[in-house]
Amino acid sequence: MIQNANIKSSFDLKLIRDQFPILHQEVNGKDLVYFDNAATTQKPKRVIEALNKYYEVDNANIHRGAHALADRSTRYFEHTRASICQFINSPSEDQIIFTKGTTDGINLVAATFGRANIKKGDSIIISHMEHHSNIVPWQMLCEATGATLKVIKVTASGELDMNSFDELLDKSVKLVSIVHASNALGTINPVEEIIQKAHQIGAKVLLDGAQSASHLLVDVHALDCDFYVCSAHKLYGPTGVGFLYGKRELLEEMPPYQGGGEMIKEVDFAGTTYNTIPFKFEAGTPNIGDVIAFNEAIQFINELGKDAIMSHENELLAYATEGMESIPGVRLIGTAAKKVSVLSFLIEGMHPFDVGMMLDARGIAVRTGHHCTQPLMKLFNIEGTVRASFAVYNTKNEIDTLLEGVAKLAKMKQSV
Repeated sequence: MIQNANIKSSFDLKLIRDQFPILHQEVNGKDLVYFDNAATTQKPKRVIEALNKYYEVDNANIHRGAHALADRSTRYFEHTRASICQFINSPSEDQIIFTKGTTDGINLVAATFGRANIKKGDSIIISHMEHHSNIVPWQMLCEATGATLKVIKVTASGELDMNSFDELLDKSVKLVSIVHASNALGTINPVEEIIQKAHQIGAKVLLDGAQSASHLLVDVHALDCDFYVCSAHKLYGPTGVGFLYGKRELLEEMPPYQGGGEMIKEVDFAGTTYNTIPFKFEAGTPNIGDVIAFNEAIQFINELGKDAIMSHENELLAYATEGMESIPGVRLIGTAAKKVSVLSFLIEGMHPFDVGMMLDARGIAVRTGHHCTQPLMKLFNIEGTVRASFAVYNTKNEIDTLLEGVAKLAKMKQSV
């Protein structure tokens, strides 16, 4: 694997930023300020170099070759699985299933565990703050099986109404699928309590970890969740790659997701014998190069340390929140007590898209719209928000640039 100079444990922000080539450019004549990290994080050089190295030196299909390139590719591919296992404290490597990402992982569980275990009269609980990818698969499953979809209410501050959850939780519930940290609001949900209560009535729990894995310490063994899904591109890794963690007994009982190569032991026209986990759920040639490069992203995070990352991002969020609250005409959306580094806001009288375009003219990249959480936006009676989301390479100086831009836009609108 590519060996780059280790990032200093003293958290040298300049050295961290130097690892990301894309940050050192101008947009519309201004230095790029990238605050769209909840959508996708940028990639350090080591990830890009690992991907290039695979195609330049190691390119071969995995698990089925006897030659040197296939052997190297297989070892590097499986090394990423081992790194993910340690990263989330999975009891074993074979409980890590490679997917295309969070959405694919949720659909895998819906199509396998869901269709095998959910029937008419059963119910599934989600929340009002879910991403569309954690709504639509369960709607489709309920339509196919006759099950009922129940929705936890969300408070005005953007927190789960746990009284609502308690009211929904009964013996008809077979699955609770909940976001660990909201992509639209930043809210960190009380998943420990949710898991404990769900298990008391025999329900299983899936955690959408798309936003939590890069910001929070995740220990699936301690959480006791039944499933956990995540995307590499939210973790400084490549797009098109993710993973599903599942408890062994559930994965072994679940039918295959797709048929094809690798997921079989023996094929005969009289019948097919399926492979063991994790390969039972990994049909066909996977995204080998990007999986291998994903390992470098995990090592990047490990070398910095989650505690240091969390501390830095929390400091940025607090600084940005205080600054936004001081600007007349700005309304914050999502003021939960516990948040990851997501700051959603509106400028009075301005459409979020217009704000995003005007900030882009200043070189500031933010996300605008409903953030694939349309039910949540309807709950707040808004079309969408402007979302600034922070990562390990962001700085207070960049936040000052954002605050200055927002203040000028708000003042301009008030003077009209």
